[in-house]
Amino acid sequence: MNSPVAPAPPPAPARMKTVYPVSQESYERIEESGFQPADTRPLSTFAVDVDRASYANVRRFLTGGALPPIDAVRVEELINYFTYALPPITGEDPIAAYVEVSECPWQSRHRLALVALHARDVDMRERKPANIVFLLDCSGSMADVDKLPLLKEAMKLLVRNLDARDSVAVVTYKDEARRHLRSTRCDDKGGILAAIDELEAGGSTNGADGLRMAYDEARRHFDADELNRVILATDGDFNVGTTDRGDLVELIQREAKSGVFLTVLGMGTGNLKDSNLEAIADKGNGIYAYIDSFNEAHRVLVSQMSGALVTLAKDVKIQVEFNPAKVVAYRLIGYENRALAARDFNDDRKDAGEMGPGQSVIALYEIVPAGEKAPEGSIDALKYQTVSEGGPTLSRRTSNELMTVKWRFKHPDGEESVKREIAVVDGGTKLDRATNEFKFASAVAGFGMLLRNSQHIDGYSFRDVERLGRQGQGTDSDGYRGEFIALVAKADGLR
Repeated sequence: MNSPVAPAPPPAPARMKTVYPVSQESYERIEESGFQPADTRPLSTFAVDVDRASYANVRRFLTGGALPPIDAVRVEELINYFTYALPPITGEDPIAAYVEVSECPWQSRHRLALVALHARDVDMRERKPANIVFLLDCSGSMADVDKLPLLKEAMKLLVRNLDARDSVAVVTYKDEARRHLRSTRCDDKGGILAAIDELEAGGSTNGADGLRMAYDEARRHFDADELNRVILATDGDFNVGTTDRGDLVELIQREAKSGVFLTVLGMGTGNLKDSNLEAIADKGNGIYAYIDSFNEAHRVLVSQMSGALVTLAKDVKIQVEFNPAKVVAYRLIGYENRALAARDFNDDRKDAGEMGPGQSVIALYEIVPAGEKAPEGSIDALKYQTVSEGGPTLSRRTSNELMTVKWRFKHPDGEESVKREIAVVDGGTKLDRATNEFKFASAVAGFGMLLRNSQHIDGYSFRDVERLGRQGQGTDSDGYRGEFIALVAKADGLR
């Protein structure tokens, strides 16, 4: 965001928080992706994911002196938490691609391909007016200091940085949903801030009714020429009304068709229902962030406000085609719950991820190059044919291309996607010649795989990750890369 923002006020005074066993938190099970043979499965297709919740959640565990549960670690969200210095976008498209190929840090005989999509930045002074509905969980489980009290301060941060063109409504839910503040123009910030101050926690959690009411409020004031968004903040513990996750997802999919976008803020410790929040965000044209501190609230809602409010491209998908003459096998690191069928890439009815101003999506592919053997046991033997490791007999076997990267996106108000693609040649770059961005993203990927006890990273250590992270730290103007390096050392000490 380019426009100046108001200074952050001090956080609310601390109150005691409830201590829950970690077993009360819920995470979607993740089965780590294995290597795929380029001969028979040359296409890798997935929906982009700009969620960053997993990194802040992992940081919460490590700062508290514990390793995170394995399924709390979504490697792609760790990588995408950070900002990367990518080439400026030329042309008219809202997003562009960047690809870099170098040596794989944890397996020097393999190659690692960094595939990035990044969105152009937007001066927030030139953005459209915003129609925002805060949907706030005010149930009893939100009374802890790291939940509703922190949330109220976070909301005030955002309101103070909106302008008179914008409007804010507040819908709350406990045992039942209610309109706490009807849509109010931000030339009356005093009234909005006073309404936020009045919020108190207590009761059960009827989130489904809250979702319906919030979308209804957003539709009442919907304007195609404005930024229409619901911001849901909760620990995700829906225990009254519609409580089944499948039913909640179905509800949010219906509401998403209204053209209203969604931001999901996860709060608190001990009973965080991460699996619910991730699913709701994924199916609701939304993004998911976890607020573990006042600083993170400031980062998500002020420093990166444009990404939290503005959508530049929707239903963004990536498809990579690997050249079997150059690649024996490949493995996409992370994105297990964002995988799409190859045919979904050209199907505009298939929902995918959204990207806002200044956001980037990094995907890393570990590649077994032609002439090397795939790791033993990593690819099941084929029953009816053999996979050649020296490259197949193909009409394009003489091509020097390693792979082709394709991406599709829709404009925020469009229903027909735009397709772009670039061909990639591996220049044989060694790791010590790779960019800082490649080194740092690779270090974060290695960190995530170690936390997940990955079978693909034997012999690599937290100290190796720390060393590579320092090599790719760069200027680190916001200090987050330095914080990462400190977290790596902390994780090493907890092993």
